[in-house]
Amino acid sequence: MENLGEILLKDKKITKEELKEALDLQGRTNERLDKVLLQLKFLTQEEILRVLSEKLHVPYLDHLSDEDIDSEGLSELSHSFLKRCCLLPLKGERVATSDPLDPGPIDNLRLILTHPLRMVIVPEEEILKGIERGYGAQEGESATEIIKEFEKVDFGKGEGTFEGAEDLLDLASKPPIIKFVDSLIIEALKKRASDIHIEPFEKELRIRYRVDGVLYDILRNERSHQPAIVSRVKVMASLNIAERRLPQDGRISIKMAGKDIDIRVSVIPTFFGERVVMRLLDKSSMSFRLENLGFSQKNLEKLLKLIKSSHGIILNTGPTGSGKTTTLYSALDRINTPDKNIITVEDPIEYQLEGIGQIQVKPKIGLTFASGLRSIVRQDPDVMMVGEIRDFETAEIAIHAALTGHLVFSTLHTNDAAGAITRLLEMGVEPYLASSSIIGIMAQRLVRLICPKCKESYTPTPESLAEVGLKPSDLKGSAPASGSEEPLARREGALPRREGPPAQRASGPEGVLWRGKGCPFCLDTGYWGRTGIFELLVIDDEIRDMITNKKETNLIKQKAVSKGMTTLQQAGVEKILSGITTLEEVLRVTQEIVV
Repeated sequence: MENLGEILLKDKKITKEELKEALDLQGRTNERLDKVLLQLKFLTQEEILRVLSEKLHVPYLDHLSDEDIDSEGLSELSHSFLKRCCLLPLKGERVATSDPLDPGPIDNLRLILTHPLRMVIVPEEEILKGIERGYGAQEGESATEIIKEFEKVDFGKGEGTFEGAEDLLDLASKPPIIKFVDSLIIEALKKRASDIHIEPFEKELRIRYRVDGVLYDILRNERSHQPAIVSRVKVMASLNIAERRLPQDGRISIKMAGKDIDIRVSVIPTFFGERVVMRLLDKSSMSFRLENLGFSQKNLEKLLKLIKSSHGIILNTGPTGSGKTTTLYSALDRINTPDKNIITVEDPIEYQLEGIGQIQVKPKIGLTFASGLRSIVRQDPDVMMVGEIRDFETAEIAIHAALTGHLVFSTLHTNDAAGAITRLLEMGVEPYLASSSIIGIMAQRLVRLICPKCKESYTPTPESLAEVGLKPSDLKGSAPASGSEEPLARREGALPRREGPPAQRASGPEGVLWRGKGCPFCLDTGYWGRTGIFELLVIDDEIRDMITNKKETNLIKQKAVSKGMTTLQQAGVEKILSGITTLEEVLRVTQEIVV
């Protein structure tokens, strides 16, 4: 067989000059040629591996799914061995390698597993991710199983028995308690939960997970276990375990299955004991790309035009947990270039954004949204984001910044886009200031996606269709969207890839909609993942005049709809007809909105 350099030259992957430079460096470093070519950035790893795949007649895979990974093979091998050799056993007696030119590690693996292995070429990064996912999915003891070990622990007689910090610390350090809390977090991550709730009541301790925005009971246990479990969480979050009268907030940073997990902990005292909520933030799963959030092509183009403005205010509205922060982060990430100075004031800072200055609000020391915003105006910013406009002072500073040549992003809690104008006027903002500073308002909700594993068609009743303004005749060619929406995350921003325009989708059976019947994959909910639905109000001259003249919210909304604005419910209907979500789900998140 020809050597690698001759193959790459013949396939015109590199030039003679590049090969000569690589060979010169190889002579000085004694490195393999493929490593040298990567170091010089003449080729990518994928280009080299594809060439090797073709010449060695070995299959090439650019992606590994969880179904590809051989869990039985993993159980016989050490994590460190596989990472060091960059190997991963796959189903079908295959092994993934990123270095097909070094057969030694694979030969060692054949001896350990005592069966033949067929080589598959896979990029190194994909193998390492697969190793972490594989070990992270290894079955361990569940929280329900670990509770059986609690009989070895003396919990006293219930709430109030352990008064001293030393007693509580000793209790929180018992192995069954540590294992139980760890298992709660592991199970929550496996089930894509965004929050863990630990709630004491008169006769029991209830634990719930929030998955895709909805709370589910996980287990119920004796209330006497509550002090130990809460104390363990406090120890992990570096909180005062002896303080049980006041609310406390903390943070836990852990690494699990190769993923960096940030956990925000909130503890509050209730009549039956302390209640804990843990918000799980998987940093590795977040995708701050506007294209991944569920925008229609029309709204995406409008938003991209807005965020490229040199000045003005862009507001994002919706209830807590509707994905507003993720949308704003994605917009900032899109315009984050070396020539822009971007600063934010947030409460709390959800994620650290590279190249952007982020300020955490601290009301106890006087650092509020208003004072923080006032300070960053003096930091020569081009773009500012204030987490929320809560009062007249913050609104006034934001408007002044927008009118003096800054682009300002912020949020409000209103039901729809037009309602944000009324809210600002109620705060005391003058109509002429609002109309001259605001350039766009967006409202959003998150809807759950139909589970791809148990999706089925059904014929809806005319009455149910009428609730979202549809008729049976509107269902011609509704599409099943089989897997085209790929869920990416679990919570705000746990959002799938954007679907294409309706006209480009394949037609499905006539007269039907789609739903999930429930399966183990989706925890029998019929849903898996979430996507966004959006209402984007662009402030043009006509709308600006209506704001100045204090026209009613519903009139402004009607005018915007007549100019082509898609309402939240209409955006939801598009996703219903595309087989992405269900009629019930759209009604659930939009029923409070008067269309």
